[in-house]
Amino acid sequence: MIHTQRMSAALQGDFVLFLIGMRINKPLLAHKWLPVMRAMPGMIAELTHQPQRGLLHAEMWFGRTTLMMQYWRSLDQLLAYAADRHSRHLPAWRDFNRRIGTDGSVGIWHETYCVSAGRYENIYVNMPPFGLGRAGELAPVGPGRHSARQRLHPEPEQ
Repeated sequence: MIHTQRMSAALQGDFVLFLIGMRINKPLLAHKWLPVMRAMPGMIAELTHQPQRGLLHAEMWFGRTTLMMQYWRSLDQLLAYAADRHSRHLPAWRDFNRRIGTDGSVGIWHETYCVSAGRYENIYVNMPPFGLGRAGELAPVGPGRHSARQRLHPEPEQ
């Protein structure tokens, strides 16, 4: 459903924005990069079926450089999943290091941002629920929230 009005999203409390992806450095070596690309959907399926682990929402884009945007309830939950010997993450990480390591064929990356409650802003126009709008609560933009500055520094209610 596309919302044609201006919408903004909020998420109660602190949260984590985790960006992760890979870069295909040697496209002809599909036997190197294809297993890396195939690993992430299994991890997301695992996390989707176990909401207590803290993943709130994930979206992925494919290209030479892939990007997955993940929203997590807490940094502790993200780090616990990454270190859990019974999850899909550690076997995939070990496989990457065994098969690819630092040979230059496939790059991997991630960035982690810890976001404090109320210290973010967003706007969506002519968009279906997306990003934080899927992880949190999406609502029409109302008075006092029309600009990025207002959304970042709302006026106290009278």
